[in-house]
Amino acid sequence: MGTIGWWKLFGAAFAGILFFHGFCTSENAPNYTFMHNATSAPPISYYDYIIVGGGTAGCPLAATLSQNYSVLLLERGGSPYGNPNISNLAAFGAALSDLSSTSPSQRFISKDGVINARARVLGGGSCLNAGFYTRAAPYYVREVGWDGRLANESYEWVERVVAFEPPIKQWQSAVRDGLLEAGVVPFNGFTYDHMYGTKVGGTIFDQDGLRHTAADLLQYANPNGLTVLLHAPVHKILFRIKGKPRPVAHGVVFRDASGVKHKAFLKSGPKNEIIISSGALGSPQLLMLSGVGPADQLKAHNITIVLNQPLVGQGMSDNPMNAVFIPSPAPVEVSLIQVVGITQFGSYIEAASGANFAGGSPRDYGMFSPKIGQLSTVPPKERTPEALAKAVELEANLDDAAFKGGFVLEKVMGPLSTGHLEILTRNPNDNPSVTFNYFKEPLDLQRCVQGISTIEKIIESKAFSKFRYDSLTIPALLNMTASSPINLLPKHANASTSLEQYCKDTVMTIWHYHGGCQVGKVVDHDFKVLGVDALRVIDGSTFNYSPGTNPQATVMMLGRYMGVRILSERLNGDTQNN
Repeated sequence: MGTIGWWKLFGAAFAGILFFHGFCTSENAPNYTFMHNATSAPPISYYDYIIVGGGTAGCPLAATLSQNYSVLLLERGGSPYGNPNISNLAAFGAALSDLSSTSPSQRFISKDGVINARARVLGGGSCLNAGFYTRAAPYYVREVGWDGRLANESYEWVERVVAFEPPIKQWQSAVRDGLLEAGVVPFNGFTYDHMYGTKVGGTIFDQDGLRHTAADLLQYANPNGLTVLLHAPVHKILFRIKGKPRPVAHGVVFRDASGVKHKAFLKSGPKNEIIISSGALGSPQLLMLSGVGPADQLKAHNITIVLNQPLVGQGMSDNPMNAVFIPSPAPVEVSLIQVVGITQFGSYIEAASGANFAGGSPRDYGMFSPKIGQLSTVPPKERTPEALAKAVELEANLDDAAFKGGFVLEKVMGPLSTGHLEILTRNPNDNPSVTFNYFKEPLDLQRCVQGISTIEKIIESKAFSKFRYDSLTIPALLNMTASSPINLLPKHANASTSLEQYCKDTVMTIWHYHGGCQVGKVVDHDFKVLGVDALRVIDGSTFNYSPGTNPQATVMMLGRYMGVRILSERLNGDTQNN
């Protein structure tokens, strides 16, 4: 039976399970009888599948595999439910600015100097992001070798729970019309699909402004087949080596919130597997901590080498984001990303707006705020904790008028520039060192310049006229924020004359980093780790470049897609053996 045949056989059952559980939001907690704190876990347990990381890919993967097999899902963070900083659109940024050890967000600073964040919560990055939901381009799906029909069915499976059409108000309408005036055509209306031109995309915030995350996809799970353990960071994967032609993954070691060590092992069975879904930082980090990685790094940390794999941690990329703030004489709505311009030259144009930029405070810049680490008044290497603190202080003293308006941003597709990741300690809770090498490749820089030039056209468009002051020219808009703590230029003399310099000096993250366990280098096209058995990596660390304008839809889809593929493979094997 092929993959599609499997879907026909089990699809109705999944639909029934969803209906039975009903819809939930991050505010309205579901009754997940299978979710527990790891302190309640036994010292030793056995499962058909062990998934490390309950994030954007891990949740849909676990929900799918639990239909037929026993699954353990280990999440290092806590539950997203009952946390208004996660669930409410109006509180966007609050979780990212929480630097406590219990925060759902863990800040890290790349060697490039750009401040960034990684998720530490069930649901992963879908609990922290700006909510935009849009699929990968059909050519992306073809190039990576996925089955187009199953990919579409998997997107639809995700969308039934977490995706919505956003309400488009004044600011987003002006950005939409400005994009069309700037030549980013045609207008493709509201769609999840990726196509050239301007469109309204989906969002994981519903009509009440409540967030729906990948954790909500656990509604699809078979509650008798799934165990979710929270606050359960995995310290290493265990391998059988003796008497084996190559290492075989057979268990994991994790610790609970009290520091007590637990072990979980695979039940006996040739097709049972451990699957790492810990994200672009966590997955390569865990492979290295488990002895799979560059030998020199492993030796430096006294880690026993299971497999010398120098490509683990290579190919790290983060899509650079640059933005322009436009103060508005007219009131604008609070909005996160809703409209996107997909250009022919490789830059994506998006926007956010509002008196508080959805930042949880009437005096905040939300996804562009220094409170969450976004700072571009100084070049990346100069973004010290002291500089951030000063920026937060300056933000508090700005006139109210400085918070009225919005940002138009551009993100470079791909990107082509890559870097690497290295472990610094043997503790999985510590951040590894990561370098992204923003704009190392000239084409990335060229795309940024073209993106900023397109933003200039949007600002000068007729559609945008009521949202800008006539007295502020484009160079003035670019230069005025040199004295602002929030965004844009370092204090170069008339820096707006060089958009190349502008791009380099004002680069920020849009949190779309990926790589480290790339397909064809660390894993094969079935996401099986090369050189070992019974181990896969399924998440954004496998991407060679970022899918679509925003990747979360495709990461969730991939979890579902690979769950179906794995079940189908096992079903076919069982059928052939009978």
